[in-house]
Amino acid sequence: MTPRTAQLLRREVVPFYVSLLLLLVVSLVIDGLLHLSDAVWVGRYLGIPGVLLIVGSFGFSLRRRKLISTGRPATLVQVHEYMAWAGSLVILVHAGIHFHAILGWLAVAAMLVNVGSGLTGKYLLERSRARLDLVRRRLLREGMSEASISDRLHQDTLTFDIVKHWRVVHIPISLAFGVLAMAHIVSELLFWSWS
Repeated sequence: MTPRTAQLLRREVVPFYVSLLLLLVVSLVIDGLLHLSDAVWVGRYLGIPGVLLIVGSFGFSLRRRKLISTGRPATLVQVHEYMAWAGSLVILVHAGIHFHAILGWLAVAAMLVNVGSGLTGKYLLERSRARLDLVRRRLLREGMSEASISDRLHQDTLTFDIVKHWRVVHIPISLAFGVLAMAHIVSELLFWSWS
């Protein structure tokens, strides 16, 4: 393995998998602690704050689509990432290890795919932008003109533009998660044992 490959793995691939693994491990630990302390019933109510955290994370999407005008986009994207991760964690604890609720598990599966696609898009976008900037700076140092650099990096720029549209995949996955989660919530409200 070359030093450049090792650096790429350490800087970009490992954080992606650590984020996913941490999400799963922490949720299993919390669920295990709830089981050990005979407080499994707490998990039943964690779906509500989990959903609220995820819904609250949409500030970035609203700002991006100019539906709201407050907040800096860079700050809002960080808030989106943290709140969506925390909401997903709480919902995983809510789901626990209970396999009798197929609709709930479909929603959880869609949520995990959604988290995976969000993290993939984040790291792909950062990687593409960093690589393009690095090559552009190197070519400028070598004395190449802006026009020549634009010609030379034309294909890379097109590829970066395609990567920037990863949301085309992420948004329908988010929508599928939203629909499944809403169906789960409605069915829970209809069949909840209110006594």
